[in-house]
This record gives sequence, C-alpha cells and structure tokens, in this order.
Amino acid sequence: MKSFRVWIRPLGDFCHFRVDGIDNAQWLLGQLSQSFVFRTFEPIGEAEGSTHCTFQVPCHRPLSPAILRKLLSAIPEVQLLREPA
Repeated sequence: MKSFRVWIRPLGDFCHFRVDGIDNAQWLLGQLSQSFVFRTFEPIGEAEGSTHCTFQVPCHRPLSPAILRKLLSAIPEVQLLREPA
C-alpha cells in the first residue's frame, strides 16, 4: 500500500482525523480497530472539493492522544502530520 497523510487533533473526549482519501480512511480505521476496540466512531465524511476525509474516534482513557499518535506512528503507510485537522 502507498503511504498517505493523516492529521489528528484532540477535541475533548474525541480525536478528529483528516485522512487523504476515503479508501485510506477506511483502511486506517480497520488498522486502528486491530490495536484498540472502538465502540463508536463518527461516520467518515468527505470534504467537498477535496480528497480529504474526516472522522472522529473516542480519545480518552485508556486511549489518550499520545497513545493514539504512537499507534499511528507505528503504521508504515501513515505519514502523521502535526498540522491541525
């Protein structure tokens, strides 16, 4: 699989994701769910006029933003960027 960009931003009890492409966003959710069970997540949305997709996942104990960034950094296909999502 080709690498793709991912931005995350903590928003209270959730982390907001922005991902390059719907296929990449779906694939990433699958990868993350193997590391941590998500009981809920916001449906993937596609930004008009852009190739970016967005979604939110719970981001509180035991899955803090720091742990989530560490999980993302361990996925070779993910280019984790620090810009706001």
